[in-house]
Amino acid sequence: MKRTSRRRLTAAVLTVVAVTTGATACSSGASGTSTKAADSKTYTIWDPYPQFSKGSEWTKLLDGCGTKAGVKIKRTAFDTSDLTNKALLAAQQGNSSDILIVDNPVVSTLAEAGVLTTTDDSKLDTSKVSPNLLAAGQSGGKTYGTPIGANTLALYYNKKILKAAGVDISSVKDWTSLTAALAKVKAAGKKGITFSAIGTEEGSFQFLPWFWGSGAKLTALDSAQATSALSLWKGWLDKGYAPNSVINNTQTTSWQEFAGGDYAFAENGTWQLANADKAGLDYGVIPVPASRGGAAEAPTGGEFVTMPVQQDTARYATSQKLVSCLTNSQNLLQTDTTLSYVAPTAEVQDQQVAANAKLKPWVEAVKAAKGRTSDDLGTKYPKISEQLWKAVQSALSGSASPKDALGSAQSAVK
Repeated sequence: MKRTSRRRLTAAVLTVVAVTTGATACSSGASGTSTKAADSKTYTIWDPYPQFSKGSEWTKLLDGCGTKAGVKIKRTAFDTSDLTNKALLAAQQGNSSDILIVDNPVVSTLAEAGVLTTTDDSKLDTSKVSPNLLAAGQSGGKTYGTPIGANTLALYYNKKILKAAGVDISSVKDWTSLTAALAKVKAAGKKGITFSAIGTEEGSFQFLPWFWGSGAKLTALDSAQATSALSLWKGWLDKGYAPNSVINNTQTTSWQEFAGGDYAFAENGTWQLANADKAGLDYGVIPVPASRGGAAEAPTGGEFVTMPVQQDTARYATSQKLVSCLTNSQNLLQTDTTLSYVAPTAEVQDQQVAANAKLKPWVEAVKAAKGRTSDDLGTKYPKISEQLWKAVQSALSGSASPKDALGSAQSAVK
């Protein structure tokens, strides 16, 4: 590894920020640590899915791909945030896994640290992947890996409450019509909308559809468009359309509020579909509306399958076969169904909708989504995100106006 790469890697180890907890609903805990086997016929795979133990459909898929490639698979699962640190340290020690499946906002951190190969080096074919999803794994004009699937945010709604309030969901097309629907719900004696505005990445993750839906850009947190988005949320709290609890809500506690049956709307993710069915609610889903109509860009969650840099570059050919196996159309359908993800290719998305019509609004939301590190933000995103969630907290708590809160955020970023 070149000296400049080592310096970048050391800096990344010291400054790595976990920005992944808002994006996915992965279980915590790890199945243990792993070192690369000396056996050239054994290939190591690290993933953030500790919820899938040996014998699960996921591990069977990994072993099956290994068999097709003529090698054995040694798989280790880590907690999502822990995986980033482990990957950086392993690279520093010259002991990277052959394949690393990592949350998409971390790809740019690892890429800029010199940990990952580009698709030019690995020869991975990403031609079928939706460009907006692939962008989350791009930095400096190069692509690092390929997405295994995506999740994002949308609005769940309670059909019973909306009917009682006289709200036709088809009328909810923009911020004005959504706010009007919330007013009707409150007048009918029910609760309006719940979401997560907690002072962590989860809060930024949930605010981004409204931020981007206003036309704002993460490079200008204090724009008039950004102020309009934060003013929308503040206005909902002031009018009682959203509860003050959103300031401390995680996406899980926000969901629990909605699952209680008193809220008309909840902003939440694809991963809550199974819980929505278990709650027994008569619900529907629409994309988060943009300020002037249409679907807002929502942030993408989900992982990229990447190939870390190896001293023995001859290993790349087999690693490429393994990644191609994991991400081919047949296996993507199985894997993304297991993970409650939307597939990264139109071909498999169509198959998902054909199998489960409830996924249609989620596919539409994913098509409009974008990566948090897109626009070539790369490792700048964590700092921007931190100032964004601080601004949201400041405005919703009443300690500063939306305009002043965002102004302070932009100054801090600079």
